[in-house]
Amino acid sequence: MDAVINKTELNSGLTIVSEHIPSVKSISIGIWVKSGARHESEEQAGVTHFLEHMLFKGTKHRSAYQIAQSMESVGGYLNAFTSTEYTCYYARCLDTELERALDVLSDMVMNPTFPTDEIEKEKKVVVEEMKMYRDSPDDYLFEEFTSHLFQNHPLGRPILGYEETVNAFTDAHLFDYMRQRYAPENLIIAVAGNVDHEEVTKFCEKLFKHHDRSLHIQNLPDLPTLDTNPLHLSKSIEQTHYILGRRGLHFDDEQKYVMLLVNTLLGGGMSSRLHQNIREKYGYCYSIQTFNQSFTETGIWGVYVGTDKDYVNHVHELVVEQLQDLAIKKVNYTELEEAKAQLKGKMLLSQENTSNRMMRLAKSEIYYQRHIDLDELVNHIDEVTAEDILDFSADFMNQSHYVEATLTPK
Repeated sequence: MDAVINKTELNSGLTIVSEHIPSVKSISIGIWVKSGARHESEEQAGVTHFLEHMLFKGTKHRSAYQIAQSMESVGGYLNAFTSTEYTCYYARCLDTELERALDVLSDMVMNPTFPTDEIEKEKKVVVEEMKMYRDSPDDYLFEEFTSHLFQNHPLGRPILGYEETVNAFTDAHLFDYMRQRYAPENLIIAVAGNVDHEEVTKFCEKLFKHHDRSLHIQNLPDLPTLDTNPLHLSKSIEQTHYILGRRGLHFDDEQKYVMLLVNTLLGGGMSSRLHQNIREKYGYCYSIQTFNQSFTETGIWGVYVGTDKDYVNHVHELVVEQLQDLAIKKVNYTELEEAKAQLKGKMLLSQENTSNRMMRLAKSEIYYQRHIDLDELVNHIDEVTAEDILDFSADFMNQSHYVEATLTPK
C-alpha cells in the first residue's frame, strides 16, 4: 500500500510515529504507555487497568460526558485497553478531526482529576468485570493457567488485579502511579491514516508541553522455576475445558517466524491439523485452537479445547500426537506453502484497517524501536524451511516443558 512512515522524538522524550495513508479519509490515533500489569507491585495489582477506566471519568477541562461526546458528536469513537506490558488510549475519526482527537486524548492522559465518588463507583464496575471473566470458563482457565506458569511473578497476576487491591485504591494511588509511569519518555503517540506527520508533531508539542512526571525505572524480576505439575479445577459448568501449554518465545526470539508457522499449521483455522484431526475426524469438540503470546523475555503458547469429560484423555493423546508429529516428520512442501500463504494473507488483510496499522506502528516502536514493515515480515516467513520447523519442533514439543490445566464440571 502507498504509505509513508515517519518518526520524531521530542526533547521531552515523547515519541511520535505516523503512517500517512492517502487513500483513506479516516485516522486512528493511540496514546501508548509502556506500562502494563507486569509493572505493578503486589499491592498495586490492577492499578494499571483501574487507571485506564478512571481516565474516562473527567479532567480539569472536561466531564466524563464531554469526553464521550467529544468524539461521538463527529462520528468517531474513543476506547482503551490494558495489557501485560502496555496500555493504549485510542480514537478513530475522520481525518478532519485530528486536532480534536489529540486534544481529548492528551487531556485525559495529562489532566485527570479522579473524583472520589467516581473512584468508588468504578471499583464496583471492575469487580463486576472480574466476576464476568470468572463466569466464562475459558477465560477463567486461561487466567489460572497463566498464574500457574508464572507463579509468584507479575506475569502470573491477572490484569484486573484482585478485589482486595482494587477496593483499596485512592486518588493518591492513581496520581502516584501516573507520576512514575506516565512520563513523556514512556509515551508513544501513534497515528495512521490520511495525516501529515508535521501537523501531528506540532499539535503534540503544544498538548504535551507541561508535565511534572519522572519515569520510575524498574528492574523486571527473574522468571520463577517452572512447575509442570498439572492444574485441576472445577466449576458448575457443562463442558470440560482443557489446556496443554508451555512458556513460549519472547518478542525478539530468532525463531519467532518458525513459531508463527508452527502455530498456523497446528491451529490456524478449519484446515489446521488440530481442527481436522480432533473436531472433523472424531467430533470431540466445537472449539479447538492454539494461542501464542509474546512478552519481553518469554511468552505463552498452547492448545485450548472445550470437550466432554469422557473425551478428555483421548483428546490429550490426539493433541500430543499432533505436536510430536511435527517433531519427527518434515512438513510437506504443499502444506508449508499453504501455511505461509495463510499467514501472509492475514497480515496483509489486517492492513486494510487504520486501527490495525496504528497498533503495528506502536508495537514495533515498543519492542524494536523501529518500524517493521510488511516486506520484512513476508521475507522472514518465506525463508522458513521444513527443516527449520522440524529442528524447532524437536525441542519445543518436548513434553517435559508442558503443563496441563483442566476445568471440569462439578
